[in-house]
Amino acid sequence: MIPQNKNSVLHKYFPAKYIPIFPAKYIPAMISGLALTFCFPKANLSYLVFFALVPWLVSMGSMTSRESFYSGFITGFFYFITLIYWIVPTLHEYGGLHLALAVSTLILLCFYLSLYPAIFAYLLKRMGVNYWIAPIAAACVWSGLEYIRTYAFTGFSWGALGYSQYTNLLLIQIADFSGVYGVSFLIVLINYLLADLWLSLKKGLYKKHIVPIVYTAIVFFGAIFYGNQKIDILNAQIENAQKPTLRLVQGNIKQNLKWSEEFKIQTLEKYIHLSQRELKKDGILIKPDLVIWPETALPFYYGLDKNLSNQVDQCVRALKTNFLIGSPAFERDGKLTKFYNRAYMLNRYSIIMGTYDKNHLVPFGEYVPFGDYLAFLGKLTAQAGDFSTGDKTFKPLKFNEHNLKVTHNLKVTHKTGVLICFEILFPSIASRFVKNGADILVTITNDAWFGHTSAPMQHFSIAVFRAVETRRTIARAANTGISGFIDPKGEILETTALFTDQIVTRQVPALNQISFYTKYGDIFAICSIIAICMLFMVKGVKKKFWKTV
Repeated sequence: MIPQNKNSVLHKYFPAKYIPIFPAKYIPAMISGLALTFCFPKANLSYLVFFALVPWLVSMGSMTSRESFYSGFITGFFYFITLIYWIVPTLHEYGGLHLALAVSTLILLCFYLSLYPAIFAYLLKRMGVNYWIAPIAAACVWSGLEYIRTYAFTGFSWGALGYSQYTNLLLIQIADFSGVYGVSFLIVLINYLLADLWLSLKKGLYKKHIVPIVYTAIVFFGAIFYGNQKIDILNAQIENAQKPTLRLVQGNIKQNLKWSEEFKIQTLEKYIHLSQRELKKDGILIKPDLVIWPETALPFYYGLDKNLSNQVDQCVRALKTNFLIGSPAFERDGKLTKFYNRAYMLNRYSIIMGTYDKNHLVPFGEYVPFGDYLAFLGKLTAQAGDFSTGDKTFKPLKFNEHNLKVTHNLKVTHKTGVLICFEILFPSIASRFVKNGADILVTITNDAWFGHTSAPMQHFSIAVFRAVETRRTIARAANTGISGFIDPKGEILETTALFTDQIVTRQVPALNQISFYTKYGDIFAICSIIAICMLFMVKGVKKKFWKTV
């Protein structure tokens, strides 16, 4: 509290006990929160994440459970408000929302997200586990809470600690077993051990931490060893895999022109022109097996507007190849009309071979959750659609490779799972497609909303983990970028620049092996939650036993 002169005017009307300041003991929490943001794009100081939590965790050593909760909330708030700041320009500049409402939306979302590190801190204090198991317990709590955040209240896993390591190929290979949560587990394990060592060194008790040091080193270097071995295996599989040629088309349509009636023809002409651009390698013309346009690339209902739809069909037939195209769609059921965010798969004759309707919609962007009760809130963006969810079969879309097999003289058929925009945040969707036979994954998106903020790179980096978890190539087509290819190791093969008209054509490996994570899902994260529940149960039994004795 601020010390006040009893004779001052301020003290007369506002006694000192009512004049709060930011307590110094919460400054380390603020520092940790800000440090975490620097671990992600655009700063990309990914190594910092292994130390970022240390100031906060050290400061918790002398705090009560309530104070720890507050410190966790402060860490989370400074972390998320600096990481997802782009929500304000997205809603204000591109969504037409008043600046005050855009800022309020960001603050409310950060309040919610900050509850997770706050609960993490509170649970650590309440557990009171032995020093030798404390780092593992902390890592289990954090990874378990990240799993809950991925799916609770429609889900928002943006900023999970593991995503900061998207360029660390050796470390992230464990995601084919544990998902991104295993990488987050390692990060917190190391942070907690370092914080505990710092506190122990000050007290001269460092010798008691030999066991935690040993098992943390074994886990970390074991993950690195696994990654090294797995990359060698995957390199051999990629070398022998079938390699269809995919072309990504980045139309670079400005958001304020995207749905303009006057700009429809120009938009379509730009996509057609880019798709037909000839590319040669070593003097040989490269013909794609699949051309991919971004989310809602067509600013009209494909099939309804005959003139514009015919131009699309003529482009497909002229190139004599398969096309995957994003477009809004609708279906009528009696008096009820449902709208969908759809991807169409067209064969070389422009015949629709399959469709996928976006399943996991953006809350308050593409629909209003709990619409019967929250309809008064409306959607946050002026140009947002009022979409319905597609079916939950997650059936991959087939396309034929034009290169003939020498031995069988037959066209090779591939299956691709399509994740539209926000769906790339959800590992379960990618896994469902792969379990249903997808040998390639495609994500189409319109990131024009994000402008020149750090959001496009953050969004792209998340796709790296879907590639590693499922061991599938991911092709990403984005309206204004970032478009590119990620191989099954999680290596970024090629990317485009933001806000450029560009095409990217590349042969990519199509693997068929099913990873542990794809087959069994989030066993690691669920086991983390079960382990913490058991610790609390054991603690409760012990407490009751000693009271009885």
